[in-house]
Amino acid sequence: MDTQIWSKEVLEKIHEKMSVMNQRHTGKIPYIAVDGHYNDMNEINIAWWTNGFFAGTLWQLYQETQEVAYRENAEKIESLLDRSLIEFVGLHHDVGFMWLHTSVANYRLTGDEFSKTRAIHAATLLAGRFNLNGGFIRAWNKDFLGWVIIDSMMNLPLLYFAAEVTGDTRFAQIATTHADTIIEHLVRPDGSVGHIGSFDSETGAFIELLAGQGYAPDSAWTRGQAWAIYGFALCYKYTKDERYLAVAQKIANYFIAHVSQTDYVPIVDFKAPIGTTKLDTSAGTCAACGLLEIAEYVNESDAVLYRQVAEKILRNTEEKHGNWNLEEDGMIENGSHSYHQVAETHIPLVYGDYFFVEGILRLQNKAFDIW
Repeated sequence: MDTQIWSKEVLEKIHEKMSVMNQRHTGKIPYIAVDGHYNDMNEINIAWWTNGFFAGTLWQLYQETQEVAYRENAEKIESLLDRSLIEFVGLHHDVGFMWLHTSVANYRLTGDEFSKTRAIHAATLLAGRFNLNGGFIRAWNKDFLGWVIIDSMMNLPLLYFAAEVTGDTRFAQIATTHADTIIEHLVRPDGSVGHIGSFDSETGAFIELLAGQGYAPDSAWTRGQAWAIYGFALCYKYTKDERYLAVAQKIANYFIAHVSQTDYVPIVDFKAPIGTTKLDTSAGTCAACGLLEIAEYVNESDAVLYRQVAEKILRNTEEKHGNWNLEEDGMIENGSHSYHQVAETHIPLVYGDYFFVEGILRLQNKAFDIW
C-alpha cells in the first residue's frame, strides 16, 4: 500500500484511540499500561522522566486537528508538573523529556509566556548539572556524580531552546560541549554506543563504560542507539556542525544493519546473546523518527534510504504490535525498559506511543517540531 494512504489510515486509528484515552486520562500522567490500563504518575512520582510524553502526543495531535480536548489536557499535565519544579530534588538530566513536550510545545504553538518561563526554568536546572572539568551533564542523582548516559542527547534541545529565547549562549555552549564528550567516550568506531560512561567527578577524567540498561558494558542497548541517532541529528539541526550529522548517520547505519536482521522490529540489545527474543518496540519508533530527521539534511539518495527504513520500522511495528482496542490503553505493545529488568517487559510504554505518533505524522508531513 502507498505510504501516504497507509499512514493516513493509521493516523485515523490513532485519533480514534487517542480521543478515548484522553478522556479516560484527563488530568492524569500515564506511563505504562498494566493489564490494559495506564497508571498515573501524578500519584506515583511527579518527577518521573516520562511525564511529558502523553502531553507531547496530545500537542502533536492538537496542532494537526485543533481539537480543543487535546490542548486542554496537555495544559493540565503541564500545570501538574509545576509541583516537581517546586519539590526539585527528584529532577535530573531528563527534564528535557518533561518540558520539551509540555512547556516548549505549548509556547511554540500558542505563544504562552508562562510556558516559556517554565521551560527556561527547566533548562537552567539542566545547565546546573554541568561538570566543568569533564565537560558533561551528569546523570541521575544520589551518588552518581560522574555518570553520563546516552539518553541525555535527547534532552539537549531544551538547552538550545533556552539559548534561542533568552539570547544566553551559555545554554548552547553546555549542550555542544556535552555532545562532544559523548562522541569521544560513548560512541564506538563500529557505530554502536554505550549506555553509561563513568567519569571522575573531580578531575573529569573518563574511567569506563558501564552496562546500564543494556546486556553488558560493551553491548548495544537498542533504545540507547535510538537516543543517539535522534539526539545527534537534533544537535546538527541547532548547530549545523557537520560532525554531528556524520555521527548521527554512523549510528543510524549501524542500527539499520542490525534491525534489518529482526524484520525491522529491534530486540532489546543488538549485542545480546544469540537467541535473545526480548523486543523493545519503543527503540524502533524512536529510531524511525531519528532516521526521518536525518533525511531532512542529507542528499536525496541517502534520504530515500533513511525514509524507507523508517517506514518499514513503523509499518512492521504497527502490523505486529499495534493495539487498536479502545478498551485498552497503549497503541504499541512489546516495549521493554531494559535487557535485565523483568517487570517492564513487553508492555505498552507512553514514549513508544509518542514516537510512533510522531513518526506517522512525519510520514504525512504533518509533524510538529517539538524538539
